[in-house]
Amino acid sequence: MDKDNMQEQINEINRKLDIVLEEVMAQRETRQSIEDLTTDLTIVGKDVFKSTVTELDNAGVEIDGEAVKQLMLKLVRNVDTLNEMFEMMESANDLVKDVTPILHQMGLDGIHMMNEFEQKGYFEFMKESMKIFDNIVTHFSVDDVKLLADNVVTILETVKNLTQPDMLKAINSGLIVYKSIEIENVEEYSIWKAMKAMNSKEMKKGIGFMITFLQNIAKETDKLNANSN
Repeated sequence: MDKDNMQEQINEINRKLDIVLEEVMAQRETRQSIEDLTTDLTIVGKDVFKSTVTELDNAGVEIDGEAVKQLMLKLVRNVDTLNEMFEMMESANDLVKDVTPILHQMGLDGIHMMNEFEQKGYFEFMKESMKIFDNIVTHFSVDDVKLLADNVVTILETVKNLTQPDMLKAINSGLIVYKSIEIENVEEYSIWKAMKAMNSKEMKKGIGFMITFLQNIAKETDKLNANSN
């Protein structure tokens, strides 16, 4: 029983020794591969260095060894900064990848919108509207524009008053009456007939309206003249 146990222990030791030997051989092969690679890289590096020196010499470029040394030291000192810069570049690259589909979709939406505007005639409308501005520019002088700028407040106030509901109703009523009159078949009035017509209630009211209107116009004109002085 003791012999069997001893034999098992010996077998276990042998198995472990085989594993250790395999690991040693693997490390030796790895070290040999690294040495061979180092040798090859050294040869290649020397050839590249010689070729670079030759090319620089042919080009008339002189390398300051001290400057190269300082550059290498700066690179070593700023390794963290370089890493941050590369990380930022990677982040920017990821951002571009994320944003590209969105920009592509926005471009497609913009194209569809422009096509829709064209189908509805927006561009044609704008093109024809430019003729309005051309006519304004060619018709009015610079002095006219200056006068417009000086009086734009008064003009807007006038437009505002004209667009009030009661004023629009009055203007509309006047237009309706004007349209209802047959200009070519207006009845002729003699002085006597006119004086007789002026005696009617409607004419008296009309004359009263005109007199009141003219009086108020005169008062408003006096106020404007007083303010301007």
